Parts: sequence; structure tokens; C-alpha cells
Amino acid sequence: MTDFLTRFSCLLDVSTAANAARLLDYTALIAENAREDPPAEPFLLSLTPDRGPARLWLRDPGSADQQLAITFVMRCAESFGLTGRWGFQWANIASDPVVNGFSGGAHLLDLATGETIEWISTGRWLADRLAEGGAR
Repeated sequence: MTDFLTRFSCLLDVSTAANAARLLDYTALIAENAREDPPAEPFLLSLTPDRGPARLWLRDPGSADQQLAITFVMRCAESFGLTGRWGFQWANIASDPVVNGFSGGAHLLDLATGETIEWISTGRWLADRLAEGGAR
């Protein structure tokens, strides 16, 4: 049986060590997520002292939902008054080589407004380009 995984690893600078220590009550987000049907696959979250005391490390534990990470980042931005741009990349991978079993993407956010500046899914991008050219 083929498993499909979403992989990512990224950092979020939350400005101060005090903000990082609060971790914006990650457990509340996960509890909300658990009530969804079906729940999104949660990500791992920790401090990364080797990268600075105000940086959080978000990553998948083998697979995770990137939208849950985006929701967490936007809550951090709102709570901590973060501004500027933040983004990350992800990879969608199949455990076995299957047709269209591999893709990925990237998401760029404006932390001050909570708006998506731009995003791309490589699977969707390729499908669109093939359709434009009449590929079979």
C-alpha cells in the first residue's frame, strides 16, 4: 500500500525569547484540530536555541498538514504583532513510485495583514501547463 506524506521543515522568528517561550498555546490549536472530521495531521513544534532564542521550528513528524502550520503562524503573527513576510516549502511524496505521486509547493504570507501573497502547488502548476499545451 502506498502512503502519501507531506514533508516540511521551517523556522518562524517570533521576535523575542519571551514570545517563543509562550509557544502561543500550541496545544489549543491541536485540540481544535482534533475536533475536525477528519483532523489534520499535526506538526511538531520546538525552540531551536542553535538558531536563536526567538525562533520556533515547525516540522512534520513524518507527514503533516501544511495548512495547520499556516494557521499557527498567522495566530503567532496576530498575537505577537509580527510583520514582514514569512514562507515555507513542502514536499508531497508517495512511499512508492506511483504516477503523479510526487509534488510540492510553497506559500508566502504577509504577517501583518494575514494575507497570502502568493502560493504554488507544483502538481497543479504542471497539470495547468500540460492542459495549456494540449498534452495527452
